Amino acid sequence: MKKSKIGKTLPVPGLLQETGDPLEATGSGTATTLNLANHFLIAMPSMQDPIFGGTVVYVCEHNENGVLGVVINKPTDMTMEVLFERIDLKLEAGVDVDAPIMFGGPVQDDRGFVLHTPGQRYSSSLTVTKDVAFTTSIDVLEAVAAGDGPQRMLVSIGYSGWSPGQLEDEISRNGWLTVGADPDILFKLPIEDRYTAAMRLLGIDPLMLTSEAGHA
Repeated sequence: MKKSKIGKTLPVPGLLQETGDPLEATGSGTATTLNLANHFLIAMPSMQDPIFGGTVVYVCEHNENGVLGVVINKPTDMTMEVLFERIDLKLEAGVDVDAPIMFGGPVQDDRGFVLHTPGQRYSSSLTVTKDVAFTTSIDVLEAVAAGDGPQRMLVSIGYSGWSPGQLEDEISRNGWLTVGADPDILFKLPIEDRYTAAMRLLGIDPLMLTSEAGHA
């Protein structure tokens, strides 16, 4: 396993609201009034992209500056135990040390991001809904180590980003299906079941879906 580059200084949420945002994706489309925050993006079975093929992405933020999301069903070979060892935090009893860290996306893949149920306030946190928050400050992991972290969480390395209009263009070309997110899929369901469960929110059996299907 290669050495983690995770540091204790994590990026601040609200990245899409800053001038010179760090999104590395490119696109020439124009932004629309479509707001997919708190939605799942479900990759069409026909998608052959090595990064996003077969993925479900939870959208944390969508505005005129682009889209920020986290892949929720692509585990890395790093576990919670390994992550906490590498950031010099000792996990207390009760934490699932074998839980895998997700590959959240190709942007800032040397940084950690946490999707979790809201509750305790953290220094760099964005409340997406009453059920989901997005935190990038180290204090959330310190709380987890002390046994006082969120009730449910998903930790990722990196995030997914689209420039203004790019995701809308990909959706129009049948690259993605979209559906309102279900926090149970995000936090409770086994990783291997999340893609099928997200599809079924649309009433779709993935085995019956063809590359000609439209988007929701």
